[in-house]
Amino acid sequence: MIIYKYILKAHFLPFIFSVFILMSVFLLQFFMKFADRLIGKGLSIIIITKLIVYNLAWMLVLVVPMAVLVATLMAFGSMSQNNEVAILKATGVSLYKMLIPPFFASILIALLLVQFNNYVYPNANHAARVLAQDISKKKPTLSLVPGVFSQDVSKYSILVRKIDDKTNELEQITIYDNTDTRYTNVITAIRGKLYFSKNEDKLIMDLWNGEIHTSEMNNQKPYRRVVFKKHKIVMNADNFSFKESTPGSKTRGDREMGAQTMLLIVDSLNVLRNDYNLELQKSLESYLTTDTAYIANPSFLKTKGNGLIFRKVTDHVRTSRSVINSNVRKLTYNQKSINKYWVEIHKKYSLPVACIIFILIGAPLGTMTRKGGFGVAGAISLIFFLIYWAFLIGGEKLADRGLLSPFWGMWGANIVLGILGIYLTIKSAKERVTLNFDSLLKLIPKRFRTFDEQNENN
Repeated sequence: MIIYKYILKAHFLPFIFSVFILMSVFLLQFFMKFADRLIGKGLSIIIITKLIVYNLAWMLVLVVPMAVLVATLMAFGSMSQNNEVAILKATGVSLYKMLIPPFFASILIALLLVQFNNYVYPNANHAARVLAQDISKKKPTLSLVPGVFSQDVSKYSILVRKIDDKTNELEQITIYDNTDTRYTNVITAIRGKLYFSKNEDKLIMDLWNGEIHTSEMNNQKPYRRVVFKKHKIVMNADNFSFKESTPGSKTRGDREMGAQTMLLIVDSLNVLRNDYNLELQKSLESYLTTDTAYIANPSFLKTKGNGLIFRKVTDHVRTSRSVINSNVRKLTYNQKSINKYWVEIHKKYSLPVACIIFILIGAPLGTMTRKGGFGVAGAISLIFFLIYWAFLIGGEKLADRGLLSPFWGMWGANIVLGILGIYLTIKSAKERVTLNFDSLLKLIPKRFRTFDEQNENN
């Protein structure tokens, strides 16, 4: 029992340290991506802090499994470096027994992470989306960057040279209007103002002192130039800001719901799928059935003629084909929706289970590397997590497109790395294997190496 406590203690501080470091990296990435949209836009510190806190949820979901791997590598690497693993094996404590405390601790972390994924993570995602939507509606100019064309508004390309974020006023504006594909419309203005309509479903831009240049796409000779003192453009705001407008809205995306809620939605979609299948079957039967009643009736042939029969059969075939295509599209969209929800359901459990898998990988690798520093552990963890994440992202894309089942798409990485972890654990438990990175250190210039590393190589 004392040995188990010692091993758990060796994991605890590296785990906390890893979570802190990795969360800091993700936060830094978040700031680099969104700082220009938040800082200096007239938003209060409280609003910015709330947005950051809400986004911590998805960061934590990714950080915890990686922190487990880093902590395991550091703990067993340090124990191996200090010959503690060799001493424990000499006293009859096998590697399997050493794995018991971190293994059960990883199960506990996985269970807590499952609860987090089903209850905290969806609500945080929803709160972040609603808050970002509120910010976008209060500050519609947040999606515009001075000197860069913005295509956030559907069918419009907007270039603004100068933006006043406090008043939403714009200067030196150029707009490419692609709402009518037959014409090329270019609108320029010296000054403008951007705001939402009262019901916030339209984006309105008032322009002053500008010109409208219009020409046909296929014929450049007809050309029209209109000079205006004031002009108003009404644009669709669906792609410019979020569709939901109130925090109390119950409409949520797949990443804003727990597994139980998504299972109910999948059941409803399966019921619809059965209805669509019945409709498709009926339309196929109607398409394949010829109207023999008219053809076999001699009196109809004499009175109506062959031309009317041909037209009637042609209309019958055309209508049936249209119904079949409509039902096929419904089934395709229905299956994509089902796959999307199943992917998110499996992801809520596959990521926590990765904590257990990484214990099986980290412990043997830690004993093999015999390095307990954060640098080596972080580098090895990054490699395995990149492999894991590549499997996960690739599986998600293939599952969403129906090329792979959601189960294999989300659990394939765990299965592959789990088999690898079991193999490494068995191999490390049976024999002493050491991984030497000295050959890689030779690739690093001497002036960038530490004094100890230079002495070891010399």
